[in-house]
Amino acid sequence: MELQLIQNMIYEIRGQRVMFDFDLAEMYEAPTKALKQAVKRNLRRFPSDFMFELTKYEWKELVTNCDQLPETMKHNYVPPFAFTEHGVAMLASILKSDIAVGVSVQIIRAFVAIRQLILVPPADRMTELEKQIWELKQYIEDVFTDYNDINEDTRTQLELINEALAELQVKKKLENKSRNPIGFKTGKNKQ
Repeated sequence: MELQLIQNMIYEIRGQRVMFDFDLAEMYEAPTKALKQAVKRNLRRFPSDFMFELTKYEWKELVTNCDQLPETMKHNYVPPFAFTEHGVAMLASILKSDIAVGVSVQIIRAFVAIRQLILVPPADRMTELEKQIWELKQYIEDVFTDYNDINEDTRTQLELINEALAELQVKKKLENKSRNPIGFKTGKNKQ
């Protein structure tokens, strides 16, 4: 089975990376019910840091918020068992089929690969992220520089508009200034 496919079946629940019983059963080519029965017959091999059952609330939240779950499981109302890396290894020891052993080895490799990615991210990826952050920073600085230039241009234009309006007001006042009447003054007009 492809490593990436297995990694897509690993979820983080309660701060632990786990795989669900239904995914494991499918990979082991066994019914989920048979897998759960085998676990229940060997509960001493599965302490809480190896395997736990999700609460109904956790399962409901996961079904509601996770697009990664298979569609068939979204209608399952029975919370699944969640197996940690150690639980998966223990599961292979109780199932004892060649398929279970082979698949468990691949699953353990997937857990190890995920742990490696978290502990030591690939240098290429870090370099790429640093480059993208630098480019984004440069872009933002350019945008703010352009924004400040626009503001300066806008301020200059507003000042010119205000000056033109002031000149128009002065001109209007001069035009509206009362003028001396035109014509002859008669006795009635004199005061």
